[in-house]
Amino acid sequence: MPSKIVYFFIFKFSSNKYWAFTQMGKNNSLINKTQGLLFYKFLGTGGRSGFSLWPDWSTYALLTSWENEKDAKKFIQNSEIISLYRQKVKRIRLLKLEPFKSHGKWDGINPFLSNNTDTISEGKKIAIITRATLNWSKLFAFWKSVPHSSTAIKEAKGVVYYKGIGELPFIQQATISIWDSLDDVLNFAYNSKKHADIIKKTRKEKWYKEELFSRFIIHEDKELI
Repeated sequence: MPSKIVYFFIFKFSSNKYWAFTQMGKNNSLINKTQGLLFYKFLGTGGRSGFSLWPDWSTYALLTSWENEKDAKKFIQNSEIISLYRQKVKRIRLLKLEPFKSHGKWDGINPFLSNNTDTISEGKKIAIITRATLNWSKLFAFWKSVPHSSTAIKEAKGVVYYKGIGELPFIQQATISIWDSLDDVLNFAYNSKKHADIIKKTRKEKWYKEELFSRFIIHEDKELI
């Protein structure tokens, strides 16, 4: 069941980095039966400029979608897992997101219900989440293109944050980026030659066996700790 209530947590560590890494395979038992939770993913992140084979050992993320706001807030305020992270992290950044355009699939579903519109109120920042499962035979071609892709987004007007995220190294990759406005997103999507070249190559060479692309309005961007 897709959701219009999405929260994205970014956990930043200055110590306890080994603990953070070990949690990637342990947290399912703490979150699986959470009331109202429709979809979730624990994610590692890329180092250096954000898109790298080398991990960022200090940064992890949790993507969640919900049936309703009440259950989401209860999880944020009272859940065992968020309480545990609060004790270990340097800070937690929390984004409240509303999907407005989403297509493709993540593990066989599209978890983000959207109204598929590009009409957004002025003054709203935008988040983009992309995710892909790579074809094994295309791994070299994909990672060879990463520096080009990283340069393209780094040079884009209006991008204020970007980070490579993912579930499994090398094979399941995702990104999150934050933009000043929808106009900046659309300008990058349709007018950046570097971006257009990457998209063409992706389609022509069939890098992905599953992919998802989602745009979100950012309603809140705050620190929990």
